[in-house]
Amino acid sequence: MNSTFETLITAREQLLQAGSPFELIEQQHDGRSYQAYKSAPLNVRDALAVGRQHGENLFLQYQDDDWSFSRFFKQVDGIAFQLIHRYKITKGDRVAIAMRNFPEWMTAYAAVISLGAVVVPVNSWGKKDDLVYVLNDCGAKVVFADQQRFDSIADELQALQLKAVVVRNSGAITNDRAESLEDFLVDIDSEQLPGLTDYSFEIESSDAAMILYTSGTTGRPKGALSSHLSICQALINFEFHGAQSAMTNGETIEKMMTSGFPSKALLAVPLFHVSGLYAHFLLSLRGGRSINIMYKWDPAKALQVIAEQRITTLSGAPSMVLDLLEHPDFDSTDTSSLMVASGGGAASPPKMAQLIKDKISHPYPGSGYGLTETNASCCSGTGTSFWYKPSSSGTLSPIIEFKTIDENGQDLPKGERGEICIRGILIANGYWNNPAASAESFIDGWFSTGDIGYLDDENFVYVVDRAKDIIIRGGENISANEVEACYLEHPAVREAAAFSVAHDKLGEEVGLAVYFKDGQQASPDELSEFVSGKLAHFKVAAHYWLRDQPLPRNAANKVLKKQLRDEYQQQCTAS
Repeated sequence: MNSTFETLITAREQLLQAGSPFELIEQQHDGRSYQAYKSAPLNVRDALAVGRQHGENLFLQYQDDDWSFSRFFKQVDGIAFQLIHRYKITKGDRVAIAMRNFPEWMTAYAAVISLGAVVVPVNSWGKKDDLVYVLNDCGAKVVFADQQRFDSIADELQALQLKAVVVRNSGAITNDRAESLEDFLVDIDSEQLPGLTDYSFEIESSDAAMILYTSGTTGRPKGALSSHLSICQALINFEFHGAQSAMTNGETIEKMMTSGFPSKALLAVPLFHVSGLYAHFLLSLRGGRSINIMYKWDPAKALQVIAEQRITTLSGAPSMVLDLLEHPDFDSTDTSSLMVASGGGAASPPKMAQLIKDKISHPYPGSGYGLTETNASCCSGTGTSFWYKPSSSGTLSPIIEFKTIDENGQDLPKGERGEICIRGILIANGYWNNPAASAESFIDGWFSTGDIGYLDDENFVYVVDRAKDIIIRGGENISANEVEACYLEHPAVREAAAFSVAHDKLGEEVGLAVYFKDGQQASPDELSEFVSGKLAHFKVAAHYWLRDQPLPRNAANKVLKKQLRDEYQQQCTAS
């Protein structure tokens, strides 16, 4: 048995033994029995409340504005109080957040979920139609929005019967269904507020807590509905993996602890993604760690922030890590504080691990695999386990069951590649307002991921391909159906098929095969211009294949995407 594997097993056994913080129990949920962490909080309000003990310690930095934990929770309490008393929000009501990464995104999230309402993070990269669809689908009563998102939906507020609280507004707000955050909180005296538990609603662990929308092959996002139980179990599961890693990376952890640099993460991934939400925000809040929030990703600016603010952790899409490590200013910038650099949300290029080893002193890299529907959970590997099997996504979580199935839905032996299915108490309850999609993906407690992979004999998870018709560009999920639908509106286009094209940094880009109507043509520039107002910029095709033959289809008249992708790649290689 390999010594690294032996160390992992020993640490796991010690952490899960009776009486430990990660002791496991059998717990009934939805008529099924699951493994669960005995000490997990019963609701997210209690899970986040431990952050209050960090008081005046630094929690957030945004540009020149510093937020202590105390300041953060004062705004959380004020927002929660006003949602109940000013807007009459009741238990189970949906409250959305549509803004870029700001401190107020986090305070709104913590307030909504802590008072007993259902928080709905919205993809702020989307166009107006995307925002309106989600707000209408979830039935939100209130949305916290920044100026850009508010401007986009302001004329829809009446039709949606929606109130808006505008964060960091740039001028006077004249819409009678909206007000600024300052006006929303104007009559709040934070020193006189009762405790949050005194005015918020009683929360059961099975209560709905969050609807997080994810792209799907239908072309419209689907809202994964998670309970307080599943979120709390996911948080403790992350902390288990952190504890296991600390026990198996003693020398590296000691160097980090004695470096003189307190833990501080650079947040450059969206909070509406599970990676930003869990790995950065919620775990840092519980653990008393600091976060520096970037306005937008810029590797040159990131290097400056790392040097000036002594950032210790960067976790983002692999393309971001590569942008940073390959930037011409990296070697001349003081990055001595940086130890943790990990990429997730997209396929990691093989050269990333080598760059981390070459560029960072005492590196502590990591990898993992999780989805919106699994609350970012399945497996994790950091430090020694990462170096032991760098092409894996880490070891399986203790409260996750894992299997693969063939194309007929039959279980495969362990180690055989097939579609990954995951079962556990932290899995979402299904898709909001979408019983058909729920029935397709959530079967007898198992979630069918649409990803292809396997579990090896040492319980390391490997994700090798995807079955879903999703393109992942720099960590952003893009529905091929949505892309195709927009291009098919062009008057010259008869057929269109979107597929993934490999990219060194982004993982994938959008490729589009087009077959025109008889006697008609359009250039790539003309096609891009046509869809630019309908699709977010990252969804517009980067590669065009203008074909003189119809698209290949099978007997069921479905386009053969894999054949298209392979033929296009062969053409690119040949040229």
